[in-house]
Amino acid sequence: MNMMNNKLTRLHPYPFAKMATLLANSSPALDYKEIKLGIGEPKHPPPAFVLDVVAENLDKLANYPTTNGMFELRQSIAHWLERRFLLRHISPDTQILPVMGTREAIFSSVQAIIDSDSAKHVANSKHQEKSDSPIVVMPNPFYQIYEGAALLAGAEPYFVPCTVDNHFKGDYRSVPADVWARAQLVFVCSPNNPTGAVMTTDDWEYLIRLSDKYNFVIASDECYSELYFDTPPVGLLQACAQIGRNDFKNCIVFHSLSKRSNLPGLRSGFIAGDAQVLSAYLKYRTYQGCAMPIPHQLASIAAWQDEKHVIDNRRLYAQKFKLWQQELGDELSLSMPDAGFYLWVRAPEAFTDAEGQPDDEAFVTALYEQVNIHALAGRYLSREVNGVNPGRGYVRIALVASMTENQEAIERIKRLLASRCALD
Repeated sequence: MNMMNNKLTRLHPYPFAKMATLLANSSPALDYKEIKLGIGEPKHPPPAFVLDVVAENLDKLANYPTTNGMFELRQSIAHWLERRFLLRHISPDTQILPVMGTREAIFSSVQAIIDSDSAKHVANSKHQEKSDSPIVVMPNPFYQIYEGAALLAGAEPYFVPCTVDNHFKGDYRSVPADVWARAQLVFVCSPNNPTGAVMTTDDWEYLIRLSDKYNFVIASDECYSELYFDTPPVGLLQACAQIGRNDFKNCIVFHSLSKRSNLPGLRSGFIAGDAQVLSAYLKYRTYQGCAMPIPHQLASIAAWQDEKHVIDNRRLYAQKFKLWQQELGDELSLSMPDAGFYLWVRAPEAFTDAEGQPDDEAFVTALYEQVNIHALAGRYLSREVNGVNPGRGYVRIALVASMTENQEAIERIKRLLASRCALD
């Protein structure tokens, strides 16, 4: 007898598993050294002073950490939030909770927030499956954890398209009223993964007004917020403060040291915002058993208190974006994102499907087979809704490799495009 949770059968294979299937019968161009631009794993050197703090405090692995973390860590996060997002005050005691990286926090917070026993019974939208389950609204394309967390919490995902028509932001204004009436949670990713689009203050205020009307939680994934070019992206809590909503009612944000500080292996982030939401989530986490090791907490304090390494990190990404724009801007019709470290690239005209549409699978396959570059097919980050997959025809390129590797990747892509044009 199979006793496994049957909701697991609704989970899609992860995008990188789909890529492995696509390339299963392909071989890389072995005369080229592999360049990985598919996975968004930062490769810039982590700040040495943070690693030193970990090394200096290994003896504290002998102690159990508390679920809500050290007060000193929560206080350093509070001070960072106040500086970065111009907040007058945020409480380190009730409005901040350290987490073991935002991936696990995004997933587990959905389990704590969604109440499938009190689903709102309203008329169903023609855009949504017939169901009385609660709805989690999310962008499309999207970070796959949003969908998996929703499904395993007993909710239905509702996908909001991020297309060129809306500057690659989630078109939340297109969501019908009956969907909002069933929504318990709305995910926003700003800066967006993979499109790099950023929410404006007006965008945030629109969602906040809807939250007041329909009583859903807004969850803002802001893990790329420090990778910008000129203007710091406006965050959800910042928008709350601007309209005098200092209790951050129904608003929570996720931040991480992975991208900001090149520390993905530290597994250090936090969730902040509405004290009532965080109080319930803390109770959930107490049973879940996720607590950040004390050496990691001390290292995180050092990271959140320093901005120099973040500025240096931003400068490196800006240099790489400039290089790609100068060298391949015309050939790939590149447009600069608002922030983040991804290029969201339309597959070139030389790579089309049977219907003459840009073919992301064909492009990433050619990159792998002919020049040994890993990229990610955009359709694997999206879901088809009403016959349309907004990621189809796009490729995500993560500018995480070194400047030398980026330059080499550009030269290889130039050769690939030239050879394909010669064949045509």
